[in-house]
Amino acid sequence: MLTERLEFVPDQDAEFFAAVPAAPAVFLLRGDDPASDPYVSKTANLRRRLQRLLGIPTEQSKRLNLRDRVRWIEYSPTGSDFESGFLLYKLLRATFPQTYASRLRLRPSPLVKLHLENEYPRASITTRLGRLGGRNLYYGPFPSRSAAEKFASDSLDFFKMRRCVDDLHPDPKFPGCIYSEMKMCLAPCFKGCTDDDYHAEVRRVQSYFDSRGTSLVREISSQRDQASASLEFESAAEIHARLEKIKPIVGQLPEIIHRIDRLAALLIQPSSVPGSVAFFRIDAGRISGPVAFPIQAAEHTKSQSMESRVQEALATFPTNDAATALETMEHLAILRRWYYRGTRVGEIFFSDDKGELPLRRIVRGISRVYHGEKSEPGAGQMPGTSLA
Repeated sequence: MLTERLEFVPDQDAEFFAAVPAAPAVFLLRGDDPASDPYVSKTANLRRRLQRLLGIPTEQSKRLNLRDRVRWIEYSPTGSDFESGFLLYKLLRATFPQTYASRLRLRPSPLVKLHLENEYPRASITTRLGRLGGRNLYYGPFPSRSAAEKFASDSLDFFKMRRCVDDLHPDPKFPGCIYSEMKMCLAPCFKGCTDDDYHAEVRRVQSYFDSRGTSLVREISSQRDQASASLEFESAAEIHARLEKIKPIVGQLPEIIHRIDRLAALLIQPSSVPGSVAFFRIDAGRISGPVAFPIQAAEHTKSQSMESRVQEALATFPTNDAATALETMEHLAILRRWYYRGTRVGEIFFSDDKGELPLRRIVRGISRVYHGEKSEPGAGQMPGTSLA
């Protein structure tokens, strides 16, 4: 996992420190005792960090010093904080399988869950991903639980799917709830609708979440246009008012919010390899990479376009092994932490409904990341945020 390995001899520390790069890296320190736990961390300057940990200690210093305990160092240079964080996660997961979660302090991502395995489906907010391959669907990641709750609540106001959390046993004698009183629920709890009608409404909700709201915008726009064509102007005005209410909900949705099993993207980061950027691929919420992408084409590929070179690079990514739900949640937490930062380095480009990446935009993004320029509006940004 780590690419470099050096032996540390205290009497030859000057040569050792000179051989270590003064650059960002993830590193591991080992002693001679194979039963002892290694020291694992990341740093923005490996040489300076090791000089602090392995240098000659000063008197009365309370700073951690491992000079007499370390024999080997393993490390990998990194090109960005995201790469350092992701490599540190993989290293800690492999080294401390029982305690890595508490060491990393990853906060699980809030998701909207559509309970399709329930006889009468509903939506809820969760920070736990169920079994992969199940019927339940998950949407996110959201920046916070309150943001997920607000989006779900505001969205469901346009539908008549139930809001209650109990498993229903429909009974015509049941009095219903405030939502059925307000005609905001089809009320399957007291057989206020047929099962077919209720499941048709659930399909509308799923289509709304799957399309990031565009299905409902198209539906309401079509209704408004039909009312206008029929000269029913008052009805058209009411429908238009509904359209104006849904547009802010959909328009302010962060670009990263997708159905998790369809969350696919290319993340571009600075690379530790000179003349390159680093590619990370996201498939169904899981991260793989990095793969170094050289800015200048090799001699035998100079006739290729940049788009075709990007496609070739993407084809070199190993196929994601079947991951557990826990591992997917951890990858989502890492991605969410990077995406919702006030300032962040790098750009992300999401696949469209057909699973195709925007190659032309990616080519421009590669240039910006390589030169350290600001992202273009919409290049994986949250609405209203800046990468400056």
